[in-house]
Amino acid sequence: MARILAIDYGGKRTGIAVTDPLQIIATGLTTIESPQLIPFLKNYFLTETVELIIIGLPKNWDESDTHGTAPARKAIERIKKEFPDMPVKDVDERFTSKMAKDAMIEMGMKKKDRRDKKLVDEIAATIMLQEYLQSIS
Repeated sequence: MARILAIDYGGKRTGIAVTDPLQIIATGLTTIESPQLIPFLKNYFLTETVELIIIGLPKNWDESDTHGTAPARKAIERIKKEFPDMPVKDVDERFTSKMAKDAMIEMGMKKKDRRDKKLVDEIAATIMLQEYLQSIS
């Protein structure tokens, strides 16, 4: 089987998580600067087989768009254009950053480490991917 890759796209940084090849476990991969997303994906796809990309689409409680919705949609379009044969699915990413911060507290991370936005983005992508895996099982 191939991996599923999750993207928590942001204006500055993008958190990335992947499954194992059996699509059982979601693991944080990295956080990159958002303008480097396409080059990162090109390099990653050279070494790993990915069958699906999921990308978080930020929404408010009332389903209205947030300030991050339009940039995420643009990222989805760029990915689809660069990788036309790769399925891309948007998923609800409400509260993933808050859940990531809560998880960091539960793991006993120091306050200084919890302020690392790169780590928050990577964990948020991992949570989003784990929720997706649970939704399809």
